[in-house]
Amino acid sequence: MKEQVKKDGTKKPKSEKKSSAKIKITLTKGVNGSLVAHKRTVQALGLKKIGQTVEHDDNKAIRGMIFTVQHLIKVE
Repeated sequence: MKEQVKKDGTKKPKSEKKSSAKIKITLTKGVNGSLVAHKRTVQALGLKKIGQTVEHDDNKAIRGMIFTVQHLIKVE
């Protein structure tokens, strides 16, 4: 495995991670009458009540969930 080296020539410790941006997600509409997959996606995002806001890391998995239920949520 190749060692990671910083610009100043020191080695980068493996435990050092990039700080990722955060996304605020708010449930704006109820899930009654929605598809089961949409209900489960909203639940997986940690949303239970209308108006509830959660904060997640900005990554591909979360972005995919947001795209699936974009008609039920507001993203900041």
